[in-house]
Amino acid sequence: MNRAFLVGIVLNVAYVVVELAAGFFLNSVSLISDAGHNLSDVVSLVLALLAFKLARVKPNSKYTYGYKKSTVLVSLLNACILLVAVGVIVWESIGKLREPHPVEGGAIAWVAGVGIVINAFTAWLFMKDRKRDLNVKGAFLHMAADALVSLGVVVSGIVISATGWYVIDPIIGLVIAAVILVSTTHLLFDSLRLSLDGVPSGVVAPEELRRRIMETEPAVHDIHHIHIWALSTTENALTAHVVIGSAEEEGRVKAAVKHDLAEMGITHSTLEFEYPGGNACSAGECHSCR
Repeated sequence: MNRAFLVGIVLNVAYVVVELAAGFFLNSVSLISDAGHNLSDVVSLVLALLAFKLARVKPNSKYTYGYKKSTVLVSLLNACILLVAVGVIVWESIGKLREPHPVEGGAIAWVAGVGIVINAFTAWLFMKDRKRDLNVKGAFLHMAADALVSLGVVVSGIVISATGWYVIDPIIGLVIAAVILVSTTHLLFDSLRLSLDGVPSGVVAPEELRRRIMETEPAVHDIHHIHIWALSTTENALTAHVVIGSAEEEGRVKAAVKHDLAEMGITHSTLEFEYPGGNACSAGECHSCR
């Protein structure tokens, strides 16, 4: 995965330099906007790579989970960077709509065509792992959106060459902004939820988890005080109180429940066992805890 990020960074840095120079030379807001968006993606890829490195740092006395949560923070930062890019593109496009300038459509199409190839290839590098890691999903969305953006710029270049309608250039810029905004919305909400220790997407809600555990493990009388959160963009954690009939069942039930949780995508679980007939806990529902 590190190699995929490095390849993506190198390719996109090279393309940003070329596209930005071409945008200023050709006076094209769509090329400049696309270059700015690509530059934000380079920053995002660098931050994501840094987060992966930090996630491998071993826990210490101050950070007992290590720096795994940094991957969640970076995914949130990625979404914020994209939103800033949208604002810049909209601002520039509106300015060009008010005062359209002549642009060379054919050259714009050729430059953007190179971007389609580079961005599509980089997105392909992240396609395999996008569903299991929110950070990789963010990188994939960045690159996929860029490929669509470049396609839009190619279309604008062709239309300008054929018709001379220079106003198409800023209009495509606004379309680009809309595409980026839509692709960013889910990433932003997912990142905010994980930052607030919400239940990660793809993991069942506590009520459904309780139902499944009790159906699968007859020895479990109840499971409550369930808390599920993300340690990182790839690891999920849980704490819960499990009510069983007697202490003799604890070892077997613990292994079975942990296996069931792992099947649900929860790899780090802490279970507190209780037995009927004991003192009630502070919530008024617990049994004798152990």
